[in-house]
Amino acid sequence: MKKLIKGFGYAFKGVAYASRTQLNFRVHLLAMIVAIGLGLYLHISTAEWCWIVACIASVLTTELLNTAIEILVDLVSPGYNEKAGHIKDVSAAAVLITAIFAAIVGAIIFIPKF
Repeated sequence: MKKLIKGFGYAFKGVAYASRTQLNFRVHLLAMIVAIGLGLYLHISTAEWCWIVACIASVLTTELLNTAIEILVDLVSPGYNEKAGHIKDVSAAAVLITAIFAAIVGAIIFIPKF
């Protein structure tokens, strides 16, 4: 049980680190708050909530993985390296694609309600 609690502690520490150091993660957290607020205000359906929650989880998870990849790349390649740059670019692109998908889903759900 102690290992489980310790594991959750490490996970929350990772979220706190990303929140403190990553502007994009904070932007995504703000978008999460807006999406949840809109969902509550507009009384979206259970199915719509499932899509919103899945999008929120996908974007935040991708952003956390991007942060981890960037930290690892900086650790193993502290100087300029073209391939390290490509790794970071591809990782950021994964976040971008996930965020675009989430924005499209949000538009499909929220725009018709206005």
